[in-house]
Amino acid sequence: MKKVIVIVGPTGSGKTGLSIRLAKKINAEIINGDSVQIYQGLDIGSAKIKDEEKENIPHHLFDIVKPNEPYSVYNFQKDVRKKIDEIEVPMIVGGTGLYIKAALYQYEFIEKGRSQDFDDKYVKYTNEELYQMLIGIDPDIVIDIQNRRRILRALEQALLGHPRSSKTKKDILLYKPLILYLDLDRNILEERLRKRLDRQLEEGFIEEVIELEQLNIRINAIGYRELNLYLDGIITIDEAKEQIIKASKRLAKKQKTFFKNQMNPVMLDALSTSLEDDAYRMVKAFLKEV
Repeated sequence: MKKVIVIVGPTGSGKTGLSIRLAKKINAEIINGDSVQIYQGLDIGSAKIKDEEKENIPHHLFDIVKPNEPYSVYNFQKDVRKKIDEIEVPMIVGGTGLYIKAALYQYEFIEKGRSQDFDDKYVKYTNEELYQMLIGIDPDIVIDIQNRRRILRALEQALLGHPRSSKTKKDILLYKPLILYLDLDRNILEERLRKRLDRQLEEGFIEEVIELEQLNIRINAIGYRELNLYLDGIITIDEAKEQIIKASKRLAKKQKTFFKNQMNPVMLDALSTSLEDDAYRMVKAFLKEV
């Protein structure tokens, strides 16, 4: 199996800095593992690495599509696997758990999207009614009943004879990963999030959102969503900032739960003075394994 180093953790945990330092030591190339940093123009709000911070380390799958272009986890899966196969020492860095797991594990997707006719046919059905129809055909499926788009997609697949539960083999690894999770105390994380947000606002986060709005593009991601509410006059800037911090903390909690429960990472203290040495020792031993 091809070996893949993976560095994950919440926003503000230091993933980017550690990845650069490790990549320089082991001649690795970095693959983006963040679903927002894929898009062009979403730079400040996604805390995307700047060119001068890359220190000549090759970075892949950043800025690859325009923000109004469709790009799914299926596209990400294909693109990441292609890069893993091409790169001698691949290192995935990011925090989007589903995207990273879909790339590393035997997730199977059907490329074709739903037709509008299919959506129109079931427009009068509630999510609960759609769910009951779905489990009648695919009783083993596990799905978020609140996600109408996903339920409709799963229902269409099931009706076509491709039940999602049989197509999503989530626990079969295609690669051999070393997954390092950078863990932060909740209070320290909040402090870092607040400082990061202040810095983003100073760097022009609001102006970035305005530029996207001028292109008729609204991003439903943390930070962008709340600043749009502020620009619409619905909330104050202070309220927007608090909502961003709260949403970021909720996301960090979900990220930690996902990675711990589904991907068996090595948990590392993001503030440890020996973090880099510990990580390098693990990576070095991992790469030497037969």
